[in-house]
Amino acid sequence: MATTFVAESTGQAKARVGDRVFSRLALTAGIAILAALAAVFVFLAIEGVPGLAKPAEFYGSAGNFWGYVAPLLFGTVLAAIIALIVAVPLSWGIALVVSHYAPQRVATPIAYVIDLLAAVPSVVFGLWGVTVLAPRLSGVYVWLDEHAGWIPFFAGPASTTGRTILTAGLVLAIMVIPIITAISREVFAQTPRLHEEAALALGATRWEMLRLAVFPYARSGIVSAVMLGLGRALGETMAVAMVLSASGIVSFNLISSTNPSTIAANIALGFPEATGLRVNALIATGLVLFVVTFVVNYAARSIVGRRDRRMA
Repeated sequence: MATTFVAESTGQAKARVGDRVFSRLALTAGIAILAALAAVFVFLAIEGVPGLAKPAEFYGSAGNFWGYVAPLLFGTVLAAIIALIVAVPLSWGIALVVSHYAPQRVATPIAYVIDLLAAVPSVVFGLWGVTVLAPRLSGVYVWLDEHAGWIPFFAGPASTTGRTILTAGLVLAIMVIPIITAISREVFAQTPRLHEEAALALGATRWEMLRLAVFPYARSGIVSAVMLGLGRALGETMAVAMVLSASGIVSFNLISSTNPSTIAANIALGFPEATGLRVNALIATGLVLFVVTFVVNYAARSIVGRRDRRMA
């Protein structure tokens, strides 16, 4: 009995040591992430603030820094919104098929293919978008101009190359689908089985079970998935720079050759040749993108946290 007691006590002591080690490692990792984030912000602030106060002559027709960055910010948000409008319904549908509808022999290959898309470099998506997707969409844009030109989004004149903000948004949508799908699939699959069976036992259909049991349980997870996809869309560089024929304007016309650029694409295209104060101006636009991304994610997490507390 004494030997058994000593062994049990030793095992408990080892477990407690492991818990402390893991807790400290997790805390260290969290602090390191926050420190890296703060370091990025400090760098952007130090290097970018000089670009905020340059005279009007430096920015030409834009007048000042805010006139220079406003069209870029508009294009960034517009491309991200187009990407989410296309990607979110498809991602949720694929996640539901994989987690609740398709048999295992079909769901597993679909999940693998979707996950593999996340490993494709963005430059490959950009090449595909500019050489394959854009030429095939040019005819669609002409049709939209002829039959739906009364809508401001399709007012035309239609681009003959297909390199428009809508094409860039579609490429971004394909790029963010794996992220949103993977997270949504895992969250849907973690719904307690008893909740689903209880809904079905009460006479709910498969869709009613999903709507009443799965979606409420997974709401926080799917919002987080959408926010991660939004972050990818806001910060994407090469694919947008390769696909978009940017003119640096503010326009809601999605099929024209005159398109707004994005902050990330503008930095990628302008930084190699920039010198002196131009570098500070580009870094300042990166600071604006950093702040916008942080505010969007913080707002989303606040909404999710407030709803979770209310449900609890």
